[in-house]
Amino acid sequence: MPRALEIPRRSRVYVNRNLRLDKIETVGFDMDYTLAIYNQPRIEELSMRATLDKLCTIKGYPEEIRHLTYDAALAIRGLVVDRMNGNIFKPDRYGFPGRARHGLADLERDRVASLYQRERMRLSTQRYAWIDSLFALPEAVLYAGLVDYLDRTPLASKPDYPTLWDDVRQCIDLAHRDGSIKEVVQKRLGDFIDRDSHLAETLHKLRSSGKRLFLLTNSAWDYTNPVMSHLLDGYLAAYPSWRNYFDVVIVSAQKPEFFTAEHPFVDLDGEGAPLARPSEGPFVKGRVYAGGNLKAFEERARVGGDKVLFVGDHIYGDMLRSRKSSSWRTAMIVQELESEISTMDALRPRLAALDQLDAKLIQLDADLNERQQAMRALQRLDIDAAERGPESPDLQAARRTVKADIDRLRAALKQTHAEHRAAERETDLAFNPHWGPIFREGYEISKFGEQVDAYACVYTSRVSNFRFYSPMQYFRGPRDRMPHERF
Repeated sequence: MPRALEIPRRSRVYVNRNLRLDKIETVGFDMDYTLAIYNQPRIEELSMRATLDKLCTIKGYPEEIRHLTYDAALAIRGLVVDRMNGNIFKPDRYGFPGRARHGLADLERDRVASLYQRERMRLSTQRYAWIDSLFALPEAVLYAGLVDYLDRTPLASKPDYPTLWDDVRQCIDLAHRDGSIKEVVQKRLGDFIDRDSHLAETLHKLRSSGKRLFLLTNSAWDYTNPVMSHLLDGYLAAYPSWRNYFDVVIVSAQKPEFFTAEHPFVDLDGEGAPLARPSEGPFVKGRVYAGGNLKAFEERARVGGDKVLFVGDHIYGDMLRSRKSSSWRTAMIVQELESEISTMDALRPRLAALDQLDAKLIQLDADLNERQQAMRALQRLDIDAAERGPESPDLQAARRTVKADIDRLRAALKQTHAEHRAAERETDLAFNPHWGPIFREGYEISKFGEQVDAYACVYTSRVSNFRFYSPMQYFRGPRDRMPHERF
């Protein structure tokens, strides 16, 4: 087993809060985007095409929209859709919009300020929609493309921006419900889902340490079974079926309602059909359950609280709701972490230069402030001297010197700001040409980064990264410090 610093950075588990795996008795997993890592470009393109078809055939949109191109760079996790104005923006940790776009065009800073700085924003209202999962990225890309198309295309009648968003949401949901997307994926699982050769080994390692495992997915049985078979069957002789890895299998869980409502558990037969008998008593290994709720799960599994670790990918459905409704510990799968860390490592000299520019700006601001204070002091002396008689040559010379210093510092500050903006733009382009890195927005952590910090005890890029660590690992979080405590 490698030491922590020997593990490649892109494969490490990162810690927000202390987590002792030796205290964890049961580990649960979401399926989509957690155990099953999708090929994002392919699944997003498929989702967009299926949704465009629904918009044309059901909502009556022009056939021309079928030719819209899919640009994966148009959306990242952590964006917010302003349904009222047809805009998409990226908020920082305080909810303040940094970058913003209308359709396919960037919004100028002055326009962003006029829209979003004049009054307190409430991002929880219906006006705004969050793009907080990989599942939702095609919605944002499609909305941006359609806003651009409708703005520049003369039509007899057009939906307004809120209606357009509602139509996109309804049609993409329908495409998932009626099998338009999942049937294609099931026929070509190898094209759409990466088969992680280390996943089986990781699950076996957890089980061998005495931990019980459960699957908790919103997908129905008819989709869960082939996907999980694709991921796990045939790897280890001790597990002839993927179901042998799990003590409890729950499908159609309806998260986040699983954590907040009281839906009953339903026993399913081998074909996924509900059985007539009531679902009650302790869970039986080998059976499949649908629906359910947190309270009943803990009673029937005979485990709960901080002895459960749940691994998922969705901020709201997996992390936030489980943290707020229970004492479960949480591990978040952030698939994008691999590319983000690889980009950061490649940009280390550039990021170091950016840090130096930050320090230079701070120093220039301090120097300019000191010189301006000196000028104000000289001006007061000038007023006093004028009452006594002619201004002394020494005072005139001192004022000229300080003014020259102020002019020089202002010029340096302007130049350094320009260098900083250019370096920041160059750095952002390496992550995403429109939105930059997902964990930062300007000087601040992004809202997405803040949510990962708030609701995930640990986070990593894929489940199989846990194989690098002992099942008894003590993940120690960094000591948190206030700004005045930092040296």
